[in-house]
Amino acid sequence: MRPAGEAHVVLYDGLCGVCNRFNRFVLDRDPDGRFAFAALQSDTARRLLAPHGASPDDLDTLWVIAREGGGERALSRSEAVFFVLRELGGPWRAVAWLRVLPRPLCDLGYRVFARLRYRVLGRHETCPLPRPGEAARFLDV
Repeated sequence: MRPAGEAHVVLYDGLCGVCNRFNRFVLDRDPDGRFAFAALQSDTARRLLAPHGASPDDLDTLWVIAREGGGERALSRSEAVFFVLRELGGPWRAVAWLRVLPRPLCDLGYRVFARLRYRVLGRHETCPLPRPGEAARFLDV
């Protein structure tokens, strides 16, 4: 498992049912610990996004802090989703081929879905807690 300081970090809306299901999806397919997680509502998200000139205040945006080659970059919306799918590999890498579509088009689809997500899979009153053994992958727990 990668140390938390080297893992890519998924920054998500901690109250969003879709976001929490996405985290479960990633956790279940990432036994090597390539990804860590933090809610956008946390100080951790604010600290990680600040050097990139980004803010966690837009809860409709999924972010990934991609850590590669000693550096890091902030990926948002569809670019973040495609990065995660590519990194998970296997059949998920095939879905990530959609990144060949123009980014504005992919982000438009992302934004439409983001506006509907609470209606689709609901909203939590508080951030769900990780399963036993997963707490170390959540940077703000």
